[in-house]
Amino acid sequence: MMDETRVGFALTGSFCTWEETMAVLAETAARYPRVLPILSETAASTSTRFGRAEDWQARIVEICGGGIIDSIRAAEPIGPQGMLDVLVIAPCTGNTLAKLAAGIADTAVTMAAKAHLRNGRPVVVAVSTNDGLAGAARNIAELLCRKHYYFVPFRQDDPEGKPTSLVADFHQVTATIAAALEGRQLQPVLLGPKEKA
Repeated sequence: MMDETRVGFALTGSFCTWEETMAVLAETAARYPRVLPILSETAASTSTRFGRAEDWQARIVEICGGGIIDSIRAAEPIGPQGMLDVLVIAPCTGNTLAKLAAGIADTAVTMAAKAHLRNGRPVVVAVSTNDGLAGAARNIAELLCRKHYYFVPFRQDDPEGKPTSLVADFHQVTATIAAALEGRQLQPVLLGPKEKA
């Protein structure tokens, strides 16, 4: 029997993690076939050294089998129409963390979160920010205290080279979704250093 869980999968900047995110998106779509992709306007329109915007969008549509929400107007009905059971934000940049913590809904992704939260349903956050232990730390702490927010376990990705940088363990996104749907935070939230190959 097919899983009927409706998953919103929202992507923000942090383009250096997008290749890994595509694998996680495919894994999520394989487990939860009803995946609605959501892109912030910047994520939808920005080409970088990591890839062209149109190529990323084509991959996302291929994985999810449907269109992308990439505007505030298109994201707003998510709440009133009860379109999702869970919303994933992966990667979630420091900028998006700040907006979520402050209740600002000025992108497709933050509007999707605001609209979805009105129904008291879970938001899964996969943090990826160079200032996670600096300017973004207060926003992570704020969301950890909020009801309905669940974090994909995260760690310092380069303690020596980038001592304030945090990144989620993207391999645990689907496990975090499953836990969030049960109303629990996957543990441990704070992970030790990644073992060097």
